[in-house]
Amino acid sequence: MNKIPSKAEACRLKLLSDQRGASLIMVLLILVIVSILGVSAAQIALMSERGARNDRDQQVAWQAAEAGLIDAEFDMWNATSTRRSVFDGKSIYAFPTSGCGTSGNSAGLCAAVSSGKPAWLTVNFTTTGSSAPTTAYGTFTSSTFAAGGTGIQPAMAPRYIIEPVLALSGDKASPDPEVLYRVTAMGFGPRTDIQSVVQMLFRI
Repeated sequence: MNKIPSKAEACRLKLLSDQRGASLIMVLLILVIVSILGVSAAQIALMSERGARNDRDQQVAWQAAEAGLIDAEFDMWNATSTRRSVFDGKSIYAFPTSGCGTSGNSAGLCAAVSSGKPAWLTVNFTTTGSSAPTTAYGTFTSSTFAAGGTGIQPAMAPRYIIEPVLALSGDKASPDPEVLYRVTAMGFGPRTDIQSVVQMLFRI
């Protein structure tokens, strides 16, 4: 014989069934919130890692550009440079009359621009080969630079150009102008599209 539940028992059973449904909804809401928090945390971690990697790559490019400046300094001043005589601080005979040289002792030497943009703003530093208007690291100094291999290193060796900048002599008894050399070097990160440019004025 089936026992008919009392009114109180029926209310208790109904409350239990209602609580089971509410618990399911609460659990689902908590799962959704936890999932959103997890995805957000993963995105933040990825962005942080990407930012750190970009900063590292930019540092590689900057250090390569600094190495390019040092090589240009040796090119102009060091006795072992194969074109040391070109840079006497007085004449610009080896510099082209327009544009930038691409061969011989004129490679990477650019003409002084009296008006308009200087060469360092218009030259393509990524061009390589015999038609390149820039000088590759070690071309005239025989120095070597690790690039383009495996690991975290520059994709290619730094390149630089040298432009003459005329300046009046500080000696009043000798008013002839002297030549300063503006050197602009570009370094590359692990990819060639990651670039850093540094510049200096050099006086012989």
